[in-house]
Amino acid sequence: MGNSDDGTVHVYRATCSWSGSTGAGYERYDRTHRAACPPAEAELTLSADPAFGGDPTLLDPEQLLLQAAVSCQLLSFLAVAARARVDVVGYRDDATAEMPEHDRPVRITRIRLRPRIVVRGDVDPTRVARLVRVAHRECFIANSLRSQVEIEPTVEVQADT
Repeated sequence: MGNSDDGTVHVYRATCSWSGSTGAGYERYDRTHRAACPPAEAELTLSADPAFGGDPTLLDPEQLLLQAAVSCQLLSFLAVAARARVDVVGYRDDATAEMPEHDRPVRITRIRLRPRIVVRGDVDPTRVARLVRVAHRECFIANSLRSQVEIEPTVEVQADT
């Protein structure tokens, strides 16, 4: 995930569709909508955050923003670790995002990533933590956000079997 000097511009597409009526007012309209990112075939059914009238059983845009940051950090870290010949055998992130309503304009102000990383072999955990920081600097999504993104990794080293 290094820098490219060839002038390539990656373009991403997203579609979003909704139908219904807002005629009955803010409290009454359905927030459910469909989202896709061609050429991927998967489609998502989304809603608003339940605090804003959404369906709590569906994903909302705020959750997707957080998930994008989590996924990008994972993929950046795996790439950095693989290039460094570190054998990563497990990665789980229980991340959070904060969106205070009193701080205008309302926005996600902080994302906290807490990856638990399991590596195998003779690996110094401080080296793995350094690779996490390198991956964070290379994470496309983190580099695209204005929100503060913090990473608090936990590294476990497993003996070779």
